[in-house]
Amino acid sequence: MTSPDCYACATEARFEELPSRERIASDQYWRVAHAVGTALPAWLVLLPRRHVTAVHELTDAEAADLGTWQVRLSRALRDVTGCAKTYVVQFAEAEGFAHVHFHIVPRGADLPPEQRGPGVFALLGRPEGEQVPAEQADRLAHSLRARLRGRTDEEETAEPGRDHR
Repeated sequence: MTSPDCYACATEARFEELPSRERIASDQYWRVAHAVGTALPAWLVLLPRRHVTAVHELTDAEAADLGTWQVRLSRALRDVTGCAKTYVVQFAEAEGFAHVHFHIVPRGADLPPEQRGPGVFALLGRPEGEQVPAEQADRLAHSLRARLRGRTDEEETAEPGRDHR
């Protein structure tokens, strides 16, 4: 099921055409993308591949994979960015973004105190000139994908994979 007014569903419908930053990794239930409109590099979003508007609507199989994805992504972010920890947040309340999604946010040791915890959301919805450039998000996607596969960036470049998980 998809929703015509849903950003996540519209993006999922074009899966094969998406740039690296929009399909960092995926399986039958979940897709990982770099957040749009963020000033924080490597801010990830974990989305169900079908339209779901509340966590209780997840199937048992989707729920079983959810925790594994959150931990794997947190570990990959730590390895790729050197972040001190990650935040995992879910609201799905913004207009057009009611599709359940989990923010997996790298919190660097140098993040100012006012941007820690819920304050990190000040880095989302930023003006275009402050957003992570698409090229940088694509490079991060490549590094994260390689890490999730247990490979180095060089190995990933030499042999691009078919399965994004």
